[in-house]
Amino acid sequence: MGFNEMTKEEVLRIENLKMYFKVGKKLYLKAVDDVSFQIFKGETLGLVGESGCGKTTLGRTIVRLYKPTGGKIIFKGDDIAQFNEKRLAPYRKNMHMIFQDPYASLNPRMTVAEIINEPMKANLNLSEQEKRERISELLDLVGLNSEQAQRFPHEFSGGQRQRIGIARSLAANPDFIVCDEPISALDVSIQAQVVNLLQDLQEKLGLTYLFIAHDLSMVKHISDRVGVMYLGRIVELASSDELYQNTLHPYTKALMTAIPIADPKVEENRRRIILSGEVPNPIHPPSGCAFRTRCKEAMPICEQIRPELAEVEPNHFVACHLYDKTEING
Repeated sequence: MGFNEMTKEEVLRIENLKMYFKVGKKLYLKAVDDVSFQIFKGETLGLVGESGCGKTTLGRTIVRLYKPTGGKIIFKGDDIAQFNEKRLAPYRKNMHMIFQDPYASLNPRMTVAEIINEPMKANLNLSEQEKRERISELLDLVGLNSEQAQRFPHEFSGGQRQRIGIARSLAANPDFIVCDEPISALDVSIQAQVVNLLQDLQEKLGLTYLFIAHDLSMVKHISDRVGVMYLGRIVELASSDELYQNTLHPYTKALMTAIPIADPKVEENRRRIILSGEVPNPIHPPSGCAFRTRCKEAMPICEQIRPELAEVEPNHFVACHLYDKTEING
């Protein structure tokens, strides 16, 4: 990991970000609900949580594929949350996205060269010769060769298609990339190759990542810090080592026990936390703490007051009444 804790330069700051989708006359699905965090230059912030918790919606809102309902997206000092397309244009080339499905995210009617050229055409003023050279350079960078530039997506394997997607995301020389579960649709044998490629590119090009994934062991491997989402909110945020060694939130603890352990004896004897019930409906979330309906440690206050994300240990943030200092001190 290329992130240096000593030289923190903020690339992105999210403040009270909300993304609600209208599903009826007076009903809203709160996909992202009051989320705040920072991402620093050269780091990878991992984001984990169950399906439907809002991870992908958060990533797409940050790169402004969605216009947020509320809150701030401060990118390189400017709040781009409510910018129109014209004002967004200069920022588009500096933030890109690698999509989850390498089959659906590439236009089957376009050649690899045309796919990679799209961001350059929109964001860079290059001659045709410069574009061809840049496409060849990008293909080489992601482990493909320039001879493959005139092929179509269906002629490639899943891992190769994702490499094409990565090349496209790099085409306009961005500083920040949202990696939206970039390995979940790939064979296990290919996943490590793609993750290693992302790390190599980060080191070579000084990239900053938001890495969204289900696989907690892979997130630990690639991330400097990790945020855990539940029902549209961040419930725990800490450095990768700290989160895995000193897990605090009951939901994160349950996720951690789901990670397989290679040693059969240890795996057989360890206590796994099984969450009861289903994830609540985000259209009608529970009062107070959204996790309380599945939490064995829920207290009366959990039903009444929604816990806020607070620093309970140095650089370790948790949204849970178990660690509310006023409660502890009181």
